[in-house]
Amino acid sequence: MLDPIARRIIDPPLNWVAQKISVSPNLITIIGFGLGVISLIFIIYEYFLLGLAFLLLNRLADGLDGAIARVHNQTSDLGAYLDIVADFLLWALLPLGFAYINPANAMPAAILLSSFAMSMTTFLAFAILAEKRNLATTNQGKKSFFYLAGLAEGTETILFFSACYIWPSLFITFALAFSALVYLSSIGRILSSWRELST
Repeated sequence: MLDPIARRIIDPPLNWVAQKISVSPNLITIIGFGLGVISLIFIIYEYFLLGLAFLLLNRLADGLDGAIARVHNQTSDLGAYLDIVADFLLWALLPLGFAYINPANAMPAAILLSSFAMSMTTFLAFAILAEKRNLATTNQGKKSFFYLAGLAEGTETILFFSACYIWPSLFITFALAFSALVYLSSIGRILSSWRELST
């Protein structure tokens, strides 16, 4: 929901940086994922602000890899694959850190992971069929696959996890509230997909 606004703010500086450096975008993706794993480790050891710093570095790398690929004309199927897999793997890992540090967080973390699984399924299933139908959109910026938006997208996910790092004692409340938003996004994607694919 907030991604189009966020992209208008972050894309110009990312594109400027991308013009100044020449590094493999896939390497940036891999390094970024490593930064995300370090963030998970800091959750486990309850160094939450350090964990947040590494999460934000991860998100910076996630934006920079695409900018480099576009500016230097290095877009590829492998790059698109690595980008989406790195994102989804990280979102699947971080809730485990909060579940580990407090057993009371386990069920909310499970609910959160369930909502993520549903969101990813509806997102990727439509992307496959959109490719088959040659559908395209640039609402979320130029992508290598069709990006079907929802209430809970990248910006909202970053804000959610940032709140969990800053106020870890409120993880249960945050996780349940965000899970509801993600479930609603999944329902919205199913309805949008149904409408698009039935024509």
